[in-house]
Amino acid sequence: MGGSAGALEAFEQFFSIMPLDSGLAFVIVTHLDPTQKSMMPELLARHTSMKEVEVEGGMPVRPDHVYVIPSNKDMTILNGVLHLHEPSSLRAVRAPIDLFFRHLAEDQEDRAIAIIVSGMGSDGTQGAKAIKEHLGLALAQDARSAKYDGMPKSAIGTGLMDYVVTPQ
Repeated sequence: MGGSAGALEAFEQFFSIMPLDSGLAFVIVTHLDPTQKSMMPELLARHTSMKEVEVEGGMPVRPDHVYVIPSNKDMTILNGVLHLHEPSSLRAVRAPIDLFFRHLAEDQEDRAIAIIVSGMGSDGTQGAKAIKEHLGLALAQDARSAKYDGMPKSAIGTGLMDYVVTPQ
């Protein structure tokens, strides 16, 4: 799941109705201030009873868990294990969601799901395309329900989204 500005609200709405035993794992990649520790796991804990954790390098992905990228890191996945990396470019030009989705597409192929929610810019669009190329599923938040519609509109504009829906 990828989002930026306004994404917390979308994630809260999503997790408030997501069954606790779906058998899915959720990995949240956001644009974070590199100098601030993410409060996302604690904030999401109010909306789900699934175990929420801030990712540590070498962490295997388990069903019915929510994994959150830490501040000032890039993240990839290989053989179902999350790996953290120092950012490869300046904050202004980083695309951590695209990076993660591309690796997710290669690692999980047709089992990968991209969900793009509220945010500015186009991060996530290229990664969602990669997931579709590997026959995965791609969803975008309906831009009318997004606090910031740039990221959802960019993804929707590809014509590749399987579903365009509200977070609920």
